[in-house]
Amino acid sequence: MTDQRRAGLLAVTVTALLWGTTGTAATFAPDVGPLAIGAAALGIGGLLQAAVGARSLRTNVPLLARRRGLVLVGAVAVAVYPLAFYSAMHTAGVAVGSVVSLASAPLASGVLERVVDRRPLSCWWVLAAVLGVLGSALLCLSSVAGATGPAADGSGPADGAGAGDGDGDGGSMVLGVVLGLVAGVTYAVYSWASRRLMVDGVPRAAAMGAVFGGGGLLLVPVLAVTGAPLLAAAQNIAVGAYMALVPMFLGYLLFGYGLSRIPASTATTVTLTEPAVAAVLAVLVVGERLTALGWVALGVIGAALVVLALAPTNTTDGTRP
Repeated sequence: MTDQRRAGLLAVTVTALLWGTTGTAATFAPDVGPLAIGAAALGIGGLLQAAVGARSLRTNVPLLARRRGLVLVGAVAVAVYPLAFYSAMHTAGVAVGSVVSLASAPLASGVLERVVDRRPLSCWWVLAAVLGVLGSALLCLSSVAGATGPAADGSGPADGAGAGDGDGDGGSMVLGVVLGLVAGVTYAVYSWASRRLMVDGVPRAAAMGAVFGGGGLLLVPVLAVTGAPLLAAAQNIAVGAYMALVPMFLGYLLFGYGLSRIPASTATTVTLTEPAVAAVLAVLVVGERLTALGWVALGVIGAALVVLALAPTNTTDGTRP
């Protein structure tokens, strides 16, 4: 494995660790709705990305202008993603909504790279993706079977924020699954768009600043309309600030670093560890219980990481920027 690939995998793994904390954090602001949480977390985080990359953005305006279609696609995906993701948790429940969202993302990334970039996917990525999706599905099943509450698996950035309300009729479940698929696809799209900009010669800071800053601007009106509960209590403000600054701002800085070194399909597969991290935190911090099947699921997700870490670098893996 090359040093660049190793550094990229490490950066995205740390990103998944940070994203995995959002579920526990959101439990401290239960009266804040999913749209407000999503708009605050990724909206503010995206604008901070643009602020950090302001110098690079100014320098690379001509290059970004030539790739404005790609920037726009990425920015729209950034704006849609948190709204769909958090709403999927709220509508279908955390277990189903998070697994549909997270498990569909690496598959969508693989399709984008295969169809749009016409790059073959390595057998190692396929194996890791299968293991990651299987582990996430098992984690979902363990949560439902264990009946330990709405945040039983604690997975996904959308835990809390009214999550777990999807235990009602089948229509809500179907809507939640659809929203989860939208979240997974948009996550794959903005990851691919950011990576594509970097491959085309746009510096990392400019690429991430343009895509996430644009998405943050699109989320500002949503935050203005739905964000009042965030300001209703100091604790809600603290939760919103933490989610915007740590998992989203710092997390996406690391995610961008990782994307400059590994393909989007690999990065989104690595972030399947997020529900595993969230599940462990739910057990250790929130006091929830994980079934035997849940621990097996964590092992399967861990195996996916091992496959990605030990897989030999080859020309179909696309690790070169």
